[in-house]
Amino acid sequence: MPIELTRDGSVFVLTMSDGENACNRAFVDALTRALDEVEASTGEAALVTIGAGRFYSTGLDLQWLATGAERPEAFVTDLQRLFARLLAFPMATVAAINGHAFAAGLMLALAHDFRVMRSDKGYLCLPEVDLAMRQPLTPGMYALLEARLSRSTVHETLVTGRRYSSHEALSRQMVQEVAPEHEVLSRAVEIARGLAAKDRETVGALKRGLFAQALAALNEAIGGFG
Repeated sequence: MPIELTRDGSVFVLTMSDGENACNRAFVDALTRALDEVEASTGEAALVTIGAGRFYSTGLDLQWLATGAERPEAFVTDLQRLFARLLAFPMATVAAINGHAFAAGLMLALAHDFRVMRSDKGYLCLPEVDLAMRQPLTPGMYALLEARLSRSTVHETLVTGRRYSSHEALSRQMVQEVAPEHEVLSRAVEIARGLAAKDRETVGALKRGLFAQALAALNEAIGGFG
């Protein structure tokens, strides 16, 4: 699984380079192992995640799910718990959105504290309205969206399936900053480094309190999906 974890001083940089970084079992397990390593570290630390090429993540790997390799309900439950872990991660987290972030890939980015998006290419999108799924999102996914975005933005995003450019995403506060391609990672690392000295236990406790409802929904096992 091409996920690489490196360190730039106090900042861990997790690079996802598996093509579209679609969310399947191998992807989720690799991310989980990387988060385990970051959380087991000592001293000042913060986390930045970034994709490679044109993609941050395109979301659920629907082709993989269609193979029947795993029950969709079990996998999506684990994916939600990954979102919950990031949402309450005991250090600052910054998503460096280098390209497209769609569906669960956008939710992955939204589970971070802050987002820096490439200014010239790439879109944010929740395309579920166009996928004809019986159950497009879970209660935990709705809770994550509502914890991070305004109600009007959630409504517009879900009902239209619109693709947002970086500046449109910035105007709706889906991201905090935009930057040229060559500055996306460095700016994300700069933000993370400025927060790396914060006490981990306190950071984690504050996030758990702030996002208590979303975390409860994300950690709940789901029923039928798809």
